[in-house]
Amino acid sequence: MDGVNTGGPPRIHGLDTLRALAVSLVVLHHYTLFVSDAPTFGWIGTMGWAGVDLFFALSGYLIGNQIFGALGSARGFGLGRFYARRLLRTLPNFWVVLALYALWPAWRGATPMLPLWQYLTFTQNIHLQPGTAFSHAWSLCIEEQFYMLLPAAAIAGAALGRAGVRLRWAWIALLLAVAGGMLARATIWHDGQHAANRLGYYYQYIYYSSWCRCDELLAGVALALLRRRAPGSWRRLLAHGNALLAAGLCVTAGTWAWFLGDHYGLAQTVAGYPLLALGCSLLILAALAPDSLLHRVRVPGAASLALWSYAIYLTHKSVSILVAGRMARAGFGAGDGATIAACLLASLLAGWLLFVCVETPFMRLLARWDSALSPVPAPALR
Repeated sequence: MDGVNTGGPPRIHGLDTLRALAVSLVVLHHYTLFVSDAPTFGWIGTMGWAGVDLFFALSGYLIGNQIFGALGSARGFGLGRFYARRLLRTLPNFWVVLALYALWPAWRGATPMLPLWQYLTFTQNIHLQPGTAFSHAWSLCIEEQFYMLLPAAAIAGAALGRAGVRLRWAWIALLLAVAGGMLARATIWHDGQHAANRLGYYYQYIYYSSWCRCDELLAGVALALLRRRAPGSWRRLLAHGNALLAAGLCVTAGTWAWFLGDHYGLAQTVAGYPLLALGCSLLILAALAPDSLLHRVRVPGAASLALWSYAIYLTHKSVSILVAGRMARAGFGAGDGATIAACLLASLLAGWLLFVCVETPFMRLLARWDSALSPVPAPALR
């Protein structure tokens, strides 16, 4: 969910738009859950949880593209360098916000803290009970676990490729992983039919679970694999940008409507997340296609929101709860426009402050470190 792009290639407007959309959906969803406890933003707020799935798909593509690109380059892929870069991007912001939860009681409110080691090892999401402090970091845990495992899988795949194993086995492995997730969700869903608290069971063992929520990450990896290992097919696909956009919007809208009908049903639980992954993948392809509206149109403010998205994601829930409490004491309800505006603006400001004060200095350090490790080649002698 980290959206920083310091010192890299030019930003792609379509990807910025998708990342800004993802964080906006999550903020609105959490407002309805933890502040207003009402459908304040209608179906958008109800389905805002799908912003996390869009984040997952973006992460899968961006990290996969980075790894596969490095594996195919003359320089090769450095595992230690990759992990150092990822940790420098994610840990400083996370540690600052975790310190707020641990040291400032008002920040966490009445929600209990888990043992600190679960946050620090990014295992918090495993059998996570709803209602604990910093619970929305479950998705960051899954991403960090993904960052740890994907490089090893990619290196193993590259070694098999050099040994003569065909690329189709990589596609088969991805499809088997998606099928495995569907089977896991179906099995766990059936096992929970007699649970005393079926909703809590669903979140604890399905929604927050690493092995049940990989569909979008795997879809993003599939896009990266297609780009790096089948460039001809990739170019032909991106030649139909607006068709990809239309297909992505249709699949996403249909899947949202299906989930709105029953978020926790067996069919939605088993097949809904792969469909959501397909919709996100089509939108990412449209964002990358040069002739697509999503690629060409620069949405005002989207680039900034994309840059601050990770910081906003970490801070927005507690900020909104604190600000809404102050507004309530001043006589404004959670559904009042003044409270909504105050909470959203405060969430934006808090994210910006964390980005400027913590994330940016570390990104500059990372850029200097990259520059030191990748010196500009000396000009050839004539």
